[in-house]
Amino acid sequence: MDNFSLSADIVVVGAGNAALCAAIAAAEAGSDVIVLEAASCDERGGNSRFTAGAMRIVYNGVEELREIIPDLNDADLKKTDFGKYTFDDYFDDMVRTTKCRADPDLVELLIKNSFETVKWMRNQGVRFQPSYGRQAFEVDGKFKFWGGLAIETWGGGVGLMGSLFERAEELGVRIVYEARATELRINNGRIEGVLVNFKGNAVIEVVAKSVVLASGGFEANAEMRARYLGPGWDLAKVRGTRHNMGEGITMALAIGASPSGNWSGCHAVGWDMNAPEFGNLAVGDGFQKHSYPFGIMVNAHGNRFLDEGADFRNFTYAKYGREILAQPGNFAWQIFDARVSHLLRDEYRIREVTRVEAGSISVLADKLEGVNKDTFLKTVTEFNNAILDEIPFHPNVKDGRATKGLSIEKSNWSNRLDTPPFEAYCVTCGVTFTFGGLRIDNQARVLDVSNRAMPGLYAAGELVGGLFYFNYPGGTGLTSGAVFGRIAGSESARYALT
Repeated sequence: MDNFSLSADIVVVGAGNAALCAAIAAAEAGSDVIVLEAASCDERGGNSRFTAGAMRIVYNGVEELREIIPDLNDADLKKTDFGKYTFDDYFDDMVRTTKCRADPDLVELLIKNSFETVKWMRNQGVRFQPSYGRQAFEVDGKFKFWGGLAIETWGGGVGLMGSLFERAEELGVRIVYEARATELRINNGRIEGVLVNFKGNAVIEVVAKSVVLASGGFEANAEMRARYLGPGWDLAKVRGTRHNMGEGITMALAIGASPSGNWSGCHAVGWDMNAPEFGNLAVGDGFQKHSYPFGIMVNAHGNRFLDEGADFRNFTYAKYGREILAQPGNFAWQIFDARVSHLLRDEYRIREVTRVEAGSISVLADKLEGVNKDTFLKTVTEFNNAILDEIPFHPNVKDGRATKGLSIEKSNWSNRLDTPPFEAYCVTCGVTFTFGGLRIDNQARVLDVSNRAMPGLYAAGELVGGLFYFNYPGGTGLTSGAVFGRIAGSESARYALT
């Protein structure tokens, strides 16, 4: 195939949530937009398509939620305590989970725009619903939302991306598939477009007045993971798309963009031990295993190695994948009994799961492949004897039902493992996205190494650095992508049209 060229006002590199929010915002502003998707049409949608769709936003009560979910009815409201999640709550959670390293300007921009951006998404055709199945437990006939998350997209990531693609196409956005951007074109300091490898056998030059980079991090690139995250990270599974190879970041760095953020950090979770190397769209996020706060986790030696109940799942799951990867053999087993089995999330019931069950702890120990049986039995006995039974168990709050006297205490939700049948699930590390990326300003403009805006270059989504360090508040990724994607699209259109 011969080389050829295309042109548009704006080129968006990537086709996930952040990219399409940028494309839609730019098209709404009157710009001609081309989206470059490295995947085929069947695999389109980036990491966003693999998510459960939870979005962390500010809301000051149920009436504001009704602006996003207008079909909330009186029966829903009667049985549910939605609570509220304020600006200060959100800011404190970002500061706490990132150990005060997150860029305060970007954090403030993210939080202030979270609610209005989700309302804007609804106007683009994205539907939302209460996240009952993942973020609320029923106690005494009433659901209570915990951990700051109340909404998710209808149909999860598949529903989200289906709605965004439909809206983009309605607005005339052109989407080119199997088009992997390889190089940014720059002339006299201004971006003029990108070079693209099209279907592996042609080079397209896409001429544009501005470029929005929204092609994800380097999580699917084993070489870059080992180089930046450290030894052993090439062995981690990838939760989402196989196409996020880091080119958006490396293209920008090659022309002088400033790197920013936690380059040795990533969002990494407990992921089924026998999951494939990359995400499976048929299973989606079902390989994750996030009910560990209600049980214990042991390594190959048979020892617990972290505090399963340190905080709500939303504030620990994205860092515990790293802890699991660091264990002997890069795996762990999650252990539960019948007392809490009804609290396990739906992902524990999928067909593709590494699971064993037994009527006694001793028999279960025989089934835990790779685990020292004697030490495991001792661990369970010591754990059972250390629980502060006088404190009541309550899954919707940090109940303080802790252990006392263990080398690694469990801070909340501690229950004896004594009620058969017993279940165990083998997990390894699954990487969602990497935290290191490009430095941007409040207009989503990419900054160079002298902290100057690079004319015509914008960024949004996973490849933005400076927001997440060490850890991550659940549901912030999609919100961040949408907020900064919308800003990048609007600002790039303003630049292109002037």
